[in-house]
Formats: sequence, structure tokens, C-alpha cells
Amino acid sequence: MSSSVQPFRDQKYHELKRQCIHQGRLFEDPEFPASDESLFYQKAPQGKVEWKRPKDLCQDPYLFVNGISSHDLHQGSLGNCWFVAACSCLALRKTLWQQVIPDFQEQEWDPKRPEKYAGIFRFRFWCFGIWTEVVIDDLLPTIDGTLIYCHSNVENEFWSALLEKAYAKLAGSYEALDGGSAADAIVDFTGAVAESIDLVQGKYSETISEQMKLFEDLLKVHKRGGLISCFIALSSGSANEVQAKTGLVAGHAYSVTAVRKLHLGERLTFSFKAEKLFMVRLRNPWGNREWNGAWSDNSEEWKKVSSAERKSLGLTVENDGEFWMTFEDWCKNFTDVDICRIVNTSVFSIHKTWEAKMMHGAWTKNSEPLLNRCGGCFDNIETFLQNPQYIFDVKKTEDKVLISLQQEDRRRSKKVGKGDNIIIGFEIFKVEDNRSYRLHKLTVQERVATSPYINTRNVFLKKILKQGRYILIPTTYLPGITTKFILRLFTDVPSKLRELTADKPEMTCWSLLCGYPRRITQIKIHAAEGLQEQDGSGGADPYVLIKCENQQVRSPVQHNTTSAIFNTQVIFYRKSIDSPIIVQVWNSNILCDQFLGQALLAASPSDPGEQQTLQLRGRGSQEAEEVPGHITIKVFSSDDLVEL
Repeated sequence: MSSSVQPFRDQKYHELKRQCIHQGRLFEDPEFPASDESLFYQKAPQGKVEWKRPKDLCQDPYLFVNGISSHDLHQGSLGNCWFVAACSCLALRKTLWQQVIPDFQEQEWDPKRPEKYAGIFRFRFWCFGIWTEVVIDDLLPTIDGTLIYCHSNVENEFWSALLEKAYAKLAGSYEALDGGSAADAIVDFTGAVAESIDLVQGKYSETISEQMKLFEDLLKVHKRGGLISCFIALSSGSANEVQAKTGLVAGHAYSVTAVRKLHLGERLTFSFKAEKLFMVRLRNPWGNREWNGAWSDNSEEWKKVSSAERKSLGLTVENDGEFWMTFEDWCKNFTDVDICRIVNTSVFSIHKTWEAKMMHGAWTKNSEPLLNRCGGCFDNIETFLQNPQYIFDVKKTEDKVLISLQQEDRRRSKKVGKGDNIIIGFEIFKVEDNRSYRLHKLTVQERVATSPYINTRNVFLKKILKQGRYILIPTTYLPGITTKFILRLFTDVPSKLRELTADKPEMTCWSLLCGYPRRITQIKIHAAEGLQEQDGSGGADPYVLIKCENQQVRSPVQHNTTSAIFNTQVIFYRKSIDSPIIVQVWNSNILCDQFLGQALLAASPSDPGEQQTLQLRGRGSQEAEEVPGHITIKVFSSDDLVEL
């Protein structure tokens, strides 16, 4: 087995299969036995359950009959339409389902070599950042000789029933799959980055500009191999899965099987009073019960389009349960969409590639504030900064970043009443360009992004960030809650994402010889204004240089201005508290940079923390002659190294 794939419960497929063939017996899984404990923990199926192997249900069983298709699946008696919708999405992408069902030809029944069959199968899932191989036997639960859960529409095809069994084993039981999220299943199948969008809250049915942005996003995701599912939330008090007059079923997950932007020809433009059509194709996991509005199977719209035009536009419907809608109708009728991006990190791709970084972390409890790591969300002012903190850099002038926070899968705890997801989210702060220790107090830092806070397994945020250093703080909504998480960050160039664990510089043997910091100082250079003109057009290309002892930090250059906004933040741990901090303003020049002026800061704890404006002076002491320009700054200092 590949070192990058971990066997679940240490069950190794090839070893177990070899043993079974050698001993002439069919595999029976001791880790997920054919018994009630694997079926349910509370709600037993109605009827007498018998566990049968595929060869007891039909004469010639196969994993796949005529290949794999999104139309192979039917839901059965579990409330897991979300799982079936995820499988429908998976079946659309060969490279993805072949990851989940490895070496499918080796696993397939072979009528010519029945001795190869040992009643054992394997499937792979992306579990909390690690590909995990789950081994199962092929004993499937039936009532009156019929499969009671997920099954194919062809009686001798078993890939979906076996995949569901492996997934139920991972979750602890079949009942643990009753109610869930298609996005979670797709992430488990692919390692995708999941984003859940509330179409009602985002007012996508009302705001055309937002609607078009979302359509372009879905079109791009679909073209690049991503998977999309959607559903209609039940109104409170409604029974699960209710069919509306439109034919759509509330409380039920649908897979999106195509997204199309169609440029209509002259004849169709005249018929539809539009040059373009924005369309989505969906599939109901039940295989029937379709949309009955515009563009439904027998609607007036189809009568205006010839079969040749349908084919050339790609407006085909291949099976029952699949139907087209305009994107506008889709936004009006569905309440939620799960977008699962397969983020491209390959250096050989023609599409945009991302630099990926993943960190495993945990919210843990400790009575000592500096060691506590479960401080709750931003509203908990006293404890918020006691959460884990991750630092990263944006190297470009600005960069789009994708962030995914995923909490531990809690389904195995459903049987003891602890299976619900925790409300989680994260905050992002722009911090000092040279920060390398944990943040203890918010002063000059800028809060630049807040994710949704929601009780889903995955929380996602897309954000364009400006050049600089950032701290990302993942949190539970309430303080004191403990669990594990993984954090994934995708950027255009490497971000150097890492956890901040130290509160202050370490005391070492060298500290005794060279001295240890006695004071911490934070500075934010907001702006430099009224600078001396440096070129014929009346401008300058200024930057600031902040010097403290043997350290210096330089801001980005601001071009063609004598009044520059910098918003540059720095932090220093100072050994020599009597030496001033020097803030210099320079003009960037190809041949030689020109000095424009400086200000000296004593930066003592007694200094006011408010914004102050300082006159620029020439080199030398605090009393050096004045030069054109002034800087606007904020300064905070403390002799307690873990205060800021």
C-alpha cells in the first residue's frame, strides 16, 4: 500500500484477501459485522433484516454494468439523499471516482476466474487530511431479498451499495448516515474545498449582478472538475422531503450535472427575446420527480427548439430524474448550494494553479491563559486571542486566497448523542510585517476578514488580500469547546503558513551574554504627507524605513505622490530601551535612494496610544533642523513582553 494511504483500523486489503483465498473462505469483517450494531443505534429498520452477498441476490453480480454513471443510484430507505447526490456528482468525474474505488478492475467479479473472489472490497476516503482505505465484506442488508439502502437501477450492479457500506463503516453505522451534507461526502470522496452558500440570505434571486457572479463561478468550478449540489431547506415544522407544486422536493439534495452559457442563434434569439441562456441541469437522486416549470420535459420552451438545436447547444437530457432549469429559476427555487472546488496544485496544468498549505490543529483547554487554546469567537474579548494562531505572508501587491477550516467528523459519536457539528469560523488580521510571536492584544492590527460562523463541517472563505503579513485565528463560536481541526490555505505564491506557538523570545544561554529584551513596542506608520517633490512632475516615490537596534523593516514603495498612505505595522523586542526607534522616509530611485527626513521615537510605556503627527527632521538628534513633510503614527509600548 502507498505510504500516503492509511488503512482504516489497520485492515490491509491485500493481506486479508490473500488469507481468505488461501483458506478457501469468504471475508467476514469483524470490525463492521453483519449485525444490528452496524445497522442502527436507535431506529431499527422496519422488517426482518437479512445480510446477503451479491451472488445471493442475482446470478451475475458486477461492480459496474456498462461503466459508472450518475444515473446508477437510487436512495433506498435511509434519509441520505445527500450521499446519493454526492455519488451522482462523483460518477461524473472518472479521475475522482477511480481514487475512491482503487484498482476497480482487480476488484471486479470475474466469471472466468471465480477463485479470485473472496467477498472483500476496498474504498478510499479523504479523512481529515489523510487518504484512508476502508475494507469491507460484501454482506449487504436486505428485507425480503431486496437491498434496503442505496442501490443501482440495474439489479446486478453493486458499486453504490458497497461504497455506501464502506462509508457507513467509517461513520460507525448505517443510521449515522441518516441526515447529512452532500458537501461533506464530496470532501470525503475527493479532498475538495467545500463552500456552502445560502441563496436566500445572499438575495441571489433578487440581485442580478450577484446572480451573474455566482453563475460565472459555478461555470468555472464545473469546467475545472469541481462538483456542485443543491437543496431546498425545509420550513420549520415541515416533514422531511416534501414535494412542492413545482415538482421539486424540499429537504432533498440534487446534484448539478451541467452548467451552460448558451449563445442563441438568430431564430432562437427571436423566439426567446434573449441572446443568451444561462442554464443548469440537475438530477434527483430518486431518479424521478422532476421540475415542472420552464424548460421542464414537456414545457413550451422545448417545443421552440429542434432536436438538432438541442444537440448543438448541449441541452440534452439523458435519463429520467434529470432536468434543465434557467439559472434565474434555480436561484428562485433552491435555498442552498454546496460548491466543492478541486483546487489545482499541479505545476503541469494549463489552468491556474495554487500553492497549498495544510495544518492540523486543535482547540484545547487549559486553566493557564497563555496555554489555553479554546477562547471562542471575536465577541469573547477577554479570551479570543487564546485560540490557536497561524501566520502567513502575501508576497504580491495583492493576492486572492482561499481558506478552508474543517472540524473533526463527529458522526461516530451520534450513538452517544454527541454527533452534531460545532459552530466554527475564523478571523484574519493584518499584523506587523515582522511579527513572529503570538498576538496578545489588538492595537494597531487591522481586522480584514471574518468567515461565516456556522455548524457545518467545513467553513470556506475567498478573499483578496494586500501585500503584508497576516494572522489567521480559527475559533469555535463559544469558548471552552475542544475538538480537532484542519486548516487549508491556497495562495498564488508560497505563503509560509505556520502556527505561532511562542509568546515571546526564548531565554537562552546567549541571552545572558547578549542581553534579553526588556520592552516590546508596536508602531503603525499611517501616512507621510507634504514631502519634498523629487521629480519634474511634482511627485516622489516614498517608502519608510523603521530602525530599532540591529533590526530594520522597510515598507512597500508608494509611487508618484508626496502624500503617501502606508499603513505599515512593525513590532520590536527591545534590549536597549534608552535608544530611540528611528522612522525614516526615503525616495526610491533607480540609481540612488534619497533621504527625505526622519523622526525619533522614545517609545516608552507612558506615551499616549492615540494617533500622533510628527514633523520630519534631518539626520541627527531630536533637535535636528526641520525638513518638509510629517508622518502620522501610532505607538504602543509595554515592559510586559506578553501584553501586546
